[in-house]
Amino acid sequence: MKPSKPRLNQHEKEIVEAFDRDELVLHDPTPALLARFTEAAENTVRKDRRINIRLSDHDLAGIQRKAAEQGIPYQSLISGLIHQFVEGQLAPRTDR
Repeated sequence: MKPSKPRLNQHEKEIVEAFDRDELVLHDPTPALLARFTEAAENTVRKDRRINIRLSDHDLAGIQRKAAEQGIPYQSLISGLIHQFVEGQLAPRTDR
């Protein structure tokens, strides 16, 4: 089965279109920016704890489907969602 293409938001579509028209001007990153990217990458790939959780079949199937749509492993999707929540980028629902 061929993986689906990731869905792009409007900003991402504009970047791809500008790239296709050779309108993008690329610059070498500064040492400070490279250091930030390096630190972020190291923090992203460092997985030093393992956990086990129980999910309903429905939720797991939904997570696997969403991950497949994005072209990533479902474990990475779960890990990314937890990270976003911890960093305050994903708020819990309060309407329950």
